Amino acid sequence: MPDDRESLIRKLFAAYLANDRQRVADALADEFRFTSPFDDDLDKAAYFERCWRDTGWIARHDIERIFVAGDEAFVTYRCLATDGRSFRNTEFLTFEGGKVRRIDVYFGAAFQDGHFVPQSR
Repeated sequence: MPDDRESLIRKLFAAYLANDRQRVADALADEFRFTSPFDDDLDKAAYFERCWRDTGWIARHDIERIFVAGDEAFVTYRCLATDGRSFRNTEFLTFEGGKVRRIDVYFGAAFQDGHFVPQSR
């Protein structure tokens, strides 16, 4: 089962990068919830309304690690934007019935020229 979860995570990242909203929606459970430092416990409709946008600004995601334990997983990745900016995040996902039930995002620092860049407050 961990391989299935890892595969689903990789497919979700690929769908997001391809700006394929339908594939992303299909991977999320009907009862999906999303939390980030800017979003508190959004449902699926609110997630798409508030958080979905054209992903054309993303050049690529470099998935650094995926750790799966049962119906839970962590994924850490670096996102490289088309303008050269980048950042690193970790997401905690839970699964139910072969779909993503919840995502909690933890934002990371910006990354530039091989070094972390301090964030302004």
